[in-house]
Amino acid sequence: MAKVYAIISGKGGVGKTTTTINLGTSLNSLGEDVIIIDGNLTTPNVGIHLGAPIVPVTLNHVLSGQAKLEDAIYEHESGTKIIPASLSLKETERVDYRKIIDIIRKLKKLTNHVLIDSAAGLGEEARSVMQACDEVIIVTNPEMAAVTDALKTIKLAEEMHKPVKGVIITRYRGVRTEMPIANIHDMLETSILGIIPEDEAVKISQVLKNAVVHTHPKSKAARHYIETSKRLLGDDYKEPIIKRGFWAKLFRLR
Repeated sequence: MAKVYAIISGKGGVGKTTTTINLGTSLNSLGEDVIIIDGNLTTPNVGIHLGAPIVPVTLNHVLSGQAKLEDAIYEHESGTKIIPASLSLKETERVDYRKIIDIIRKLKKLTNHVLIDSAAGLGEEARSVMQACDEVIIVTNPEMAAVTDALKTIKLAEEMHKPVKGVIITRYRGVRTEMPIANIHDMLETSILGIIPEDEAVKISQVLKNAVVHTHPKSKAARHYIETSKRLLGDDYKEPIIKRGFWAKLFRLR
């Protein structure tokens, strides 16, 4: 049975979607079967980040009863599977967020890991995603405002009885104007799952509409995402058989 992680940030713009995509593709490169869901139904970004903003069937269609779940799953050449959300505002209006829990139950029978890219903030969308997950992963920057919002997210998870797997700190530069990692740890009182350094390769990968772990596998950011994924797997991590090859196309419809 799969483990479902809600990737959440109390503050927008901290790299939550980038982290979700790279965490998912990192897990896949380690031999794990992964499905990434764009749970940000109001302002979805997963498809945009991967160069497929418009697809025939989306999560919105499934939530509104217009399509089957299997038809909304698209597979990257790497083997990572994605369920994008629709960019249409009209399709968002017809969505019942509560049905996400039912979708997650079905997905847990199809894969090893489900990563849900949540909407920023702590509104109805984020709460629905948190309700559907097994554990919460919080993304933040090493800035007081972002860390404060991360603390609010942790408190909400505690109220909803959802365990926090850890915090991933992104865009870390190690300069004096940032919060020290030790201070962030003390303030949030939870484990630091990963520290992703500020890296120009991430910006380039976004222009290329791909994950940095594939466009720049030797970059600092890519290496840290891989290490974070290994940490996420913990004792379940096993060295995979290396598969060589290049992605011929971004998605293929299942």
